[in-house]
Amino acid sequence: MKIVVQISRLIVAITFIFSGFVKLVDPLGSAYKFQEYFGADVLNLEFLIPYALPFSVFLILAEIMLGVFLLVGYLPKITVWSLLGMILIFLFLTWYSAYYNKVTDCGCFGDAVKLSPWETFYKNVFLILLIILLVVKYEYIKPFPSLNLAKWVSFLSFTAFLYIGYYVLIHLPIIDFRPYAVGKNIKEGMQFVGTELPPVHDFFLETNDGNDLTEEVLSADNIMLIVAYNLSKSEKSGLSKLKDLTDKAIENGFKVYALSASMNEEFLEIKNEHNLNFEMLFCDETTLKTIIRANPGIVTLHKGTVTGKWSWTDADEVQLILK
Repeated sequence: MKIVVQISRLIVAITFIFSGFVKLVDPLGSAYKFQEYFGADVLNLEFLIPYALPFSVFLILAEIMLGVFLLVGYLPKITVWSLLGMILIFLFLTWYSAYYNKVTDCGCFGDAVKLSPWETFYKNVFLILLIILLVVKYEYIKPFPSLNLAKWVSFLSFTAFLYIGYYVLIHLPIIDFRPYAVGKNIKEGMQFVGTELPPVHDFFLETNDGNDLTEEVLSADNIMLIVAYNLSKSEKSGLSKLKDLTDKAIENGFKVYALSASMNEEFLEIKNEHNLNFEMLFCDETTLKTIIRANPGIVTLHKGTVTGKWSWTDADEVQLILK
């Protein structure tokens, strides 16, 4: 029995640490997923939508730290009961998603591993069986290699994870699992392989008067895109910082566009306020959130290949690169 408990302990700990880490490097992605769950057509808890990001960060840190606690054997009784409570929540959400076909990707492994709703549900059923065993036999979970070291590993892990979360929220995810990552070609991502939906299936750029510029943008040598999925929610200081950068990019031969799902009239107000020297193209909001986790964010392309991605906070750094 002790061996079975230790194997279960290892499987659950590694799963929670991996699941937490791939979400920790992209907490905004998890926040967007919780916004879906809180929506009127899913759980109808729209009053929680403004708190999706702090809720996401808290849950991610709790998930990854419970995995660390279990791995090193720190506070075993509290840890296994907390894991049980958390997995029950996950089990309900994944069952709800699968049964009612509400959220087709639960995001339990971020963008790193894609599972169908039912696959995710059965994964959680397997985990809950292991966790119940750990709850019943928690006395077999001992600190490894010692209680003092387990405490220090837990403390240092929490400090490191907290810093990673802070860094990626200020800048961008340190690991990008999405089809718009640096080095990926968007046109290639739009190609069908058999009957499976391609990774990029909703990238469409349209001018205010309805002209499709998708192919033109993806075929050009040097393109800079200022991505702001919703201008009313964009960082105002970020928009003001982009004036010098975009002027420098245009001087260096870049064609610059803003991408947004907002109305063109809203962009024109910002354009006039900051004396911007480029136009806006309309793009789907979900697509823009997928392209870059910043509002606004900066993306450079060369013949459809993503050559750079930055948050608005790094605009000065990008300007130095262009010199």
